[in-house]
Amino acid sequence: MNDRLGSINKAIEAIENGAQEYQIGSRRIRRADLKTLYDERRTILSEISATETCSTRVAVFDTR
Repeated sequence: MNDRLGSINKAIEAIENGAQEYQIGSRRIRRADLKTLYDERRTILSEISATETCSTRVAVFDTR
């Protein structure tokens, strides 16, 4: 999951630095939409947070 997050962060950084679309020879390359990348990053961070913050609750019932 951290590999995916790293890849997404690199793609976001590249787009924010002006590399949304570029051309090499006759090939034109366009990166993913920035909003899509932000949404995916938010999803991954939520998944990481959910796995790291595990909480356990104990209920004690008094049988008096």
